[in-house]
Amino acid sequence: MVAVRSGSVIDGAALARRQALTGASGPIALVKNIKVFGIACFACLGGFVYGYNQGVFSGILTMASFGKHMGPWVQDQTQKGWLTSIFELGAWFGCLYSGFLAEILSRKYAILVNVGVFVIGVVVQCCAIVAGPSCMLGGRFVTGLAVGAMSVNVPNYNAEVAPPEVRGSLVALQQLAITAGIMVSFWIDYGTNFIGGTGGSQSDAAWLVPLCLQLAPGLLLGIGMIFMPFSPRWLIHHGREAEARQVLSSLRNLNQDHELIELEFLEIKAQSVFEKRSTAQKWPHLVELTPWNTFKLQFVAIGSLFQSKGMFRRVIAATVTMFFQQFTGINAVLYYAPSIFAALGTSSNTTSLLATGVVGIVMFIATIPAVLYIDKLGRKPVMIAGGIGMGICHMTIAVIFAKNEYQWPTHKAAGWAAVAMV
Repeated sequence: MVAVRSGSVIDGAALARRQALTGASGPIALVKNIKVFGIACFACLGGFVYGYNQGVFSGILTMASFGKHMGPWVQDQTQKGWLTSIFELGAWFGCLYSGFLAEILSRKYAILVNVGVFVIGVVVQCCAIVAGPSCMLGGRFVTGLAVGAMSVNVPNYNAEVAPPEVRGSLVALQQLAITAGIMVSFWIDYGTNFIGGTGGSQSDAAWLVPLCLQLAPGLLLGIGMIFMPFSPRWLIHHGREAEARQVLSSLRNLNQDHELIELEFLEIKAQSVFEKRSTAQKWPHLVELTPWNTFKLQFVAIGSLFQSKGMFRRVIAATVTMFFQQFTGINAVLYYAPSIFAALGTSSNTTSLLATGVVGIVMFIATIPAVLYIDKLGRKPVMIAGGIGMGICHMTIAVIFAKNEYQWPTHKAAGWAAVAMV
C-alpha cells in the first residue's frame, strides 16, 4: 500500500512539473508544438483516405453509368448491401492485423505497408470497368484492409509522437481528416456526376475519376512517411534508446539534455519496463520480441482483458462506447446519403448529391471545435454533447418521416427539415 501511494505521489509530482514546463493545453499548445502538429497532419492523410472511401461510394452507387457495369449488384438491395459493406468487412480484418504489423515493423513502416495494399485495392476497383463486379468486390475488400489498419496505426502514431498536453487534439485530427475526406468525396461525386450527362449518356469517367483520385493522397502519404520519424515509444520498447532521445529532441525542438526531454523519456521508459515485466510475469515464454511471439501475444493479451472484473469493466466501457457510436447509423448515412435524401423527397439525383455535399461540409466544420478544445474540455463532455445532438436529430427525422412518408410532394418543407437534421 505504501509503494502504491509513493508511486502516485511521484506520478503527481512528475505531472505537475511537466505542466509547469509546458504550460496550458488547447489551441495555444498546438501552436507551441507546431512541428509535431505538422507531422500529425501529414500522417492523418490516412484518415483522409478512409473518409474519402466511406463517402465516395455513396454518390457512385447512384450514377447511371456505374449501374450499367454492376447490374444486379446495384439494383438488388441485398447485393447492393454486400457491395457496400464488404469495404467495412475488410476494414475489420485490417484492424485485427494492424497491431501485430505495427509492433514488428514499427508504426511508420506499418503505415507504409498499408499504403501499398491500399494502392493495389484501388487499382483492382478501377479494373471493374473491364472485369465487372468481381473486381469491384475484391478491390473494395483489399482497400478496406488497408484503411482499416491505417485507422488504427495513424492515431497510434500521432499519440506516440505527441506530447501529453496536445495528445487528445492530435488524435482527434484523425477524425477531422476523416470528415475532410468525406466532404471532398461528396463534392467530387457531385462534380463528376455531370460528365457525359446525368442520364443514360453518362460517361464511365463519372465514377472512375472519383475512384482514381484517391490514389493521390494515398501515394503522397506513402512517399511522405519515408521521411517521418519513428515513434519514440516504439524505439524505446525495442531497445533503441539513443535514437529515441534524438527523435524526442527533434520533435520538441529542445536539446537532448533538457529537463522536459528527460522527463518524457523516463515516463516512456518506465511504461515500457512495466509492460515487459508484466509480460515476463504472466507469459515468460513470450518475453523475446520475435514476430511469432508478438503474434501470439496479441491474442493472449486480449484474453487477459477479460480475466479480472476491473479490467473487464474498462474493456466494456471502451468497446460499448465505440459500438454505439457506430450503431447510431452514421455509416448508413455516409454510404446511402443520396438515397436517403431521395426518400425524403428531393427532386432528383443531382439535388440529392448536392444535399450530400452540404452534409459533408457541416460534418467537417462540427469536428473543428473538438480538435481545438478536447484537451481543455475533456473527452467525456465533448462525447456527451455530441451524443445528445445526434439523438435529437435522429428523433426529429424519425417523426418527420413517419408523418410525411407518402406525401413529400405536398410537404416539401418537411422534407427539407429532415434533410437539415441529417
